[in-house]
Amino acid sequence: MTLERIRTVVVDDHDALGRQVAHRIAQVIRANQRTQKPTVLGLATGSTPIGVYRELIRLHREEGLSFADVISFNLDEYYPMDPGSIHSYHRFMWENLFGEIDIHLENVHIPRGDVPRECVAEECHRYEAAIRASGGIDLQILGIGRTGHIGFNEPGSGAESRTRLVTLDLVTRKDTAADFFGEENVPREAVTMGVQTIFEAREILILATGEHKSDIVRRAVEGEVDHEIAATFLQQHPNTTFYLDAAASAALTRIATPWVLGSVSWTPQLVVRAVVWLSRETGKAILKLTQRDYAEHRLSSLVAHYGTPGALNGEVFNALGAKIRGRSKLPRNTRIICFSHHPDDDVISIGGILHKLAVNGNEITVAYMTSGNLAVFDHDVRRHLDFIARLAAEHHLPEGPATELQQRVNDFLRRKRPGDVDAPEVQDTKRLIRESEAVAGIRTLGLPEGAARFLDLPFYQTGKVRKDPIGPADVAIVRRLLDETRPKLVFVAGDLSDPHGTHRVCKEAIGLALGQYVADGGPRPELWLYRGAWQEWPVTEATWLVPLSQEELRLKIQAIFKHQSQKDTAPFPGPDEREFWQRVEARNKGTAAELDRLGLAEYFAMEAYVVEP
Repeated sequence: MTLERIRTVVVDDHDALGRQVAHRIAQVIRANQRTQKPTVLGLATGSTPIGVYRELIRLHREEGLSFADVISFNLDEYYPMDPGSIHSYHRFMWENLFGEIDIHLENVHIPRGDVPRECVAEECHRYEAAIRASGGIDLQILGIGRTGHIGFNEPGSGAESRTRLVTLDLVTRKDTAADFFGEENVPREAVTMGVQTIFEAREILILATGEHKSDIVRRAVEGEVDHEIAATFLQQHPNTTFYLDAAASAALTRIATPWVLGSVSWTPQLVVRAVVWLSRETGKAILKLTQRDYAEHRLSSLVAHYGTPGALNGEVFNALGAKIRGRSKLPRNTRIICFSHHPDDDVISIGGILHKLAVNGNEITVAYMTSGNLAVFDHDVRRHLDFIARLAAEHHLPEGPATELQQRVNDFLRRKRPGDVDAPEVQDTKRLIRESEAVAGIRTLGLPEGAARFLDLPFYQTGKVRKDPIGPADVAIVRRLLDETRPKLVFVAGDLSDPHGTHRVCKEAIGLALGQYVADGGPRPELWLYRGAWQEWPVTEATWLVPLSQEELRLKIQAIFKHQSQKDTAPFPGPDEREFWQRVEARNKGTAAELDRLGLAEYFAMEAYVVEP
């Protein structure tokens, strides 16, 4: 039994998804080549298909996959948009795919965002005609937006719509703001293939990664067809497949609550999830659940396995209670590395336990993997340089170099356009701002300044939102730190839903470095996964729950406040517009409140961690 109305494939992670989709594309290309027929691909942009394109490039270079007889049509382009702009989908496609394969220039079609407004309608008609002349699209790649849009077919797009100019939804513009260095710089319009144009593709592969897509994925796959959610139209397409990583599939019924669909194989973790779900559904504490509660929610077989509701309730209650670890149960006198993927992930995500571990006398290294310089506003640079100039004017610093630096930076910032790569002086200033804030943050938690290590991994140093892939140089830097500190415990961000993919890339570098380290005889450390600024581990998934007192939560928030460049309005806040400290307070108090609702001990706040096997 299933509620899914679109064929849905769930793979382990982002990389596996990219490989699987790329190999399906390769199958179609090779099958058409055997009959000497060109392949017509519909292509998408954004972070999700990057893995697909990297695997296609590998297949071309290493396995001889040719694109010489491939014709491509891209879904959309911003309007107005110069094709040479770093924000242009023309440039995106040439940098991430076309420039690395043997596709012919005349076979590449991307909607134009640089035609006069009075010519847009004619250009859209020409685009539709080119698709028809090619014989129609064989295989169309799609992503899905938070509003359920496909292409830029925003809520309200009709099933009969064709390529056209559209106004972008406010949610879409907010989600895209990071790429444009501010929502105010995001174009208000775009040219997009219509729903009907997409629907005419002979095969459609729609991709989604990350927990932030899980709710809209469930709605698109399991909900009714809805004009407000364009992706639901795909339920009526005869050959559509949804490809999801594990995080994006989390809200599907077969993943979240499989017991409502029929019999399941009860693992210990699934038992805990089911009983906690029942507690929420009934509004009762775990120890108060009755036989009738279980029967009314299709869980009688679970009770039968344990004999009585009391035995089942008690086991789950005890399993949750055993997850709680106060300071007395945390490590002492142990070498620990906390990998902070951005310069504030440490205080935001694990500030409470860092303070406890410092009090316990552990030897802690906080390794900041990226500079985070992109997330500093230009006005912060001006403010800090103004301070330096004033300090020099008071004869505490040589005035000449300080004034010259301020003048060079101000001249650059006056000429700078949104999205321009910062001059080296500006990048350095922003990096140093983040470093000084990071040191102030860990000092607040009771760690010494020397605990901070700034790795500044090369993959991040593009000066742009889009980063390079992880390379040997990144892995080598992490490996050297492991060799130096030989940690027994390592904290890593296990939240792979950050908007720019930095957490995922950093975790990849750590995994590769750890693999080398252990293979060369290094002792395997225990790996604790934390989450970033977007979610917390559910109590059912967490390995350990670490209570925080009111004073400890206040101290953690004070440490977050030290990151002044990220306070009030962060450059890249993600879909949640609250300040980081507000999100932290809500999620840490929320985890404690969840345990209280389930009938366990009442705590003020809690952090959650998953220990990786």
